[in-house]
Amino acid sequence: MVRPIKLFLLHIAFFSLSLFLSFLGYDNMQMGDWWFPELFLYWLGFSLAIKLTVFGFLHQYQGWWRYASVSDLLSIIKGSHFSTLIIVVVWFFAQEFGVIKYIPVLKQMPHAVMLMDWAATIVVICGVRLAIRLYYEETQTVAGGRLTRLLIVGAGNAGEVLLREIHRMGETRYEVVGFIDDDPHKTGVRIHGVPVLANCEKIKEIAKKRNIDEIVIAMPSATHKQMRRVVELCRGTNLRFSTVPDLMAIASGQVKVSQIRDVNINDLLGREPVRLDTEQISRFIKDKVILITGAGGSIGSEMCRQVSQFQPRRLLLLEQAENGLFFIERELRRNFPQIDYQAIICDIADRKRVDWVFENYGPKVVFHAAAHKHVPLMELNPGEAIKNNVIGTRNIAEAADQYGSSHFVMISTDKAVNPTSIMGSSKRIAEMVIQCLNKRSRTDYVTVRFGNVLGSNGSVIPIFRDQIAAGGPVTVTHPEMQRYFMTIPEASQLVLQAATMGQGGEVFVLDMGEPVKIVDLARDLITLSGFRPGEDIEIQFTGMRPGEKLFEELAMTGEDMQPTRHPKIGIWKNDPPDETTLRTAILDLLAAAERNADRKVIVALIKKTVPEYVGDIDSMKLHHEHVAKHNHTC
Repeated sequence: MVRPIKLFLLHIAFFSLSLFLSFLGYDNMQMGDWWFPELFLYWLGFSLAIKLTVFGFLHQYQGWWRYASVSDLLSIIKGSHFSTLIIVVVWFFAQEFGVIKYIPVLKQMPHAVMLMDWAATIVVICGVRLAIRLYYEETQTVAGGRLTRLLIVGAGNAGEVLLREIHRMGETRYEVVGFIDDDPHKTGVRIHGVPVLANCEKIKEIAKKRNIDEIVIAMPSATHKQMRRVVELCRGTNLRFSTVPDLMAIASGQVKVSQIRDVNINDLLGREPVRLDTEQISRFIKDKVILITGAGGSIGSEMCRQVSQFQPRRLLLLEQAENGLFFIERELRRNFPQIDYQAIICDIADRKRVDWVFENYGPKVVFHAAAHKHVPLMELNPGEAIKNNVIGTRNIAEAADQYGSSHFVMISTDKAVNPTSIMGSSKRIAEMVIQCLNKRSRTDYVTVRFGNVLGSNGSVIPIFRDQIAAGGPVTVTHPEMQRYFMTIPEASQLVLQAATMGQGGEVFVLDMGEPVKIVDLARDLITLSGFRPGEDIEIQFTGMRPGEKLFEELAMTGEDMQPTRHPKIGIWKNDPPDETTLRTAILDLLAAAERNADRKVIVALIKKTVPEYVGDIDSMKLHHEHVAKHNHTC
């Protein structure tokens, strides 16, 4: 309440000053006895009653003058207009009805003073507010060290708002050197005194010429291709890249300059927001006991976060690795305290422990994310891939059938399509197990396939970041290596959506967009980190690793694919295998795994079940000899 009272009293002073200046101006800067003090004081009391009421109605006692804006100035002009109009109307009627005879001195009031008071009110109040804003902007303290020389890409609304926010900062950190914009009509124009220097094609030249330290991409509506273009045009410069948040968030004051974030690899890969049928997902999840295996992993933990938003009655977090489970449980209890969480340490290959979990907690919906996923490691440890990915999946899936779960959702991988690795083929066998169970169980079993997720544990992006932080080199297996990528939240959301669509037996395939060359990903990350690819940080090709292939196969189109009602989810059409044959093959694989059989034995057994698997040792040796010819450093 103290601040509005102070502003109210200040407005009394400003209105008094504006009226005093109006009389002075009318009387050739003389304080004549005819108007001062009697006429002045009477008219002041009359005009104050009206002006204070009108300006109060326009919320002029609640502003923050150091942030004065055009809208504030317009409100002041509006207030002066309305108050002067009311004063004139009241004055007219006072004369008409003879009220003025009770205060004879008011008969001397010149009409010109009323008009001058209208103008003086605007000039005085607007002038004071602008002076206060300029004072704060021009007397900002400079942050320690040299100012960051900033180049803003985008001379539109977002760029202008960003510049104003920088000027308003209490501590100066940036020196805005100029704008870059592709609109030729803007080149040479000045925005708040800062010039629009050139178009984006000249951004690298200007960055070097003017010693730019940081580029802010002020284009909240920019497409991923536009973001990538800016970054690629700057490749070879030691620059930091930032981007502004949503323009509406800045304009409304919800986001400040301090919250401008670095451009990250997600901004360049072209993933659009996922549209979900949240009502359908809510019906699928709400008030049910949900089990998520692999809850401490990248996908499993994000599945926990997504499921928690739909208010399950209880969420069972099943994980073999205790550290990951410890952290996700703490996070969930902090963010969703109303939900009952149970953290369960369990090896899914241990059937007795799995049965105990299902018998005691009775989950109705199971999301199976637990798996060994690292291709080279599984090539070296094929028996463990079989035990965890095949036997573990069978244990969880059969327990879901035995203990009455209504839905079972298995998370698979694009590496299960025409597999070249132990890991990929083990996941394909797990898919076959799910399809066979679905034929004879009341539980609805579905599988969801997708490719790599950005930033998952052990994936390429965290590895590249560590290598860049260490000064390089960044290692890429092959110059033509390509992969599909999607964000972890996007993958988890689409898994939830696919789960609600499944009737049992489907293999859902998520739309991964366009494949990305791993070497391009490496160059982008080096550039975004402020280094020059091939100069500051080397890129070294090391050769393909066992089980890898150049291209993953995960098409959403083709004769074997059919669409669903969601544009990013398709169904792979295939016939489930014979269950008796599959059961025999799995028993043979398990026996080989438990006796730590030679890799050749396990490969031969896998080929009987997955004929499209091409992972024999001799062909791998020939493949690596061919790839070795291409190894070089760029």
